[in-house]
Amino acid sequence: MSDARTNDPEDAVLRVADAIGGLMEFWGFKRNMGRLWALLYLEPGPLAAQDLSERLSLSSGAVSMTLAELSKWGAVKKAWVPGERRDYYEPETSIWKMVSRVFRERELRLIQTSIETFEAAVDALGRAGTGERAERFAFARARIERLLELARVGQKLLEAILSGEPIDATPIAEFPDSEG
Repeated sequence: MSDARTNDPEDAVLRVADAIGGLMEFWGFKRNMGRLWALLYLEPGPLAAQDLSERLSLSSGAVSMTLAELSKWGAVKKAWVPGERRDYYEPETSIWKMVSRVFRERELRLIQTSIETFEAAVDALGRAGTGERAERFAFARARIERLLELARVGQKLLEAILSGEPIDATPIAEFPDSEG
């Protein structure tokens, strides 16, 4: 049985916006950020906040806050429309530019923070005394050193991706499953 919405072009655009919203939500952003960006991306020209509000059935406040967040991430920007006094918005159309910014400002920063934590823990555990506790801490230190090694490999791979260098995933594929 055919759904009548399937043939409606406006509904098709909104379904794609919802799909992008779902992807963005999965990546840790708000669903409406993806929906709003996608709607702008699928339009040939800039849209006013009021148009976005009406088409996505969002309050003007929700659209305003979402536009501010998207602007912060460099995903949308204000556009000048001759003869218009209200603000119009257009999307960043370089998806790689947006993705690389997220990788750089979020994922790479998280990896770097983890590496610092792992290094400090290895150092602290290296000063463990003697006896049963020392054995336990030596075991933990060895495991953390492996985590540190893996985090450094991940950092190098992500930095290579961001700089456009060729990527060799061999270090990840060859990373041992055990202390072997």
